[in-house]
Amino acid sequence: MKHISTGSPFEAKLAYSRAVVKGDWCFVSGVTGYDYARMVMPQTALEQARNCMRTIAGVLAQAGFDMADIVRVQYTITDAALVDEIAPALAEALADVMPAATMVVAGLIRPEMLVEIEVTAFKG
Repeated sequence: MKHISTGSPFEAKLAYSRAVVKGDWCFVSGVTGYDYARMVMPQTALEQARNCMRTIAGVLAQAGFDMADIVRVQYTITDAALVDEIAPALAEALADVMPAATMVVAGLIRPEMLVEIEVTAFKG
């Protein structure tokens, strides 16, 4: 088993890995819209979703996977009205992949967080 980190302070504080690779599977924890290098959060849900996808792509690459390996995605948004705003970012990242998907409307742990995205990738 291999553990992947982005260096986010949340990972150490909350005792989790950004991703875990087990065999042909890569399980990526929920990623919010932070630019983890600078710990800056964009104000729009669209830019947060784009940051999520950039982080996910980087984590998958570090794990030896790529975006085309994504088989499942869960989106969590804080307001159903954000669906149309984030749709372009989702299409940019996953239109050629078309993974199984779930979208949930729920509160996130910080008020600036509007979007959280979790993926599962498989290389088999």
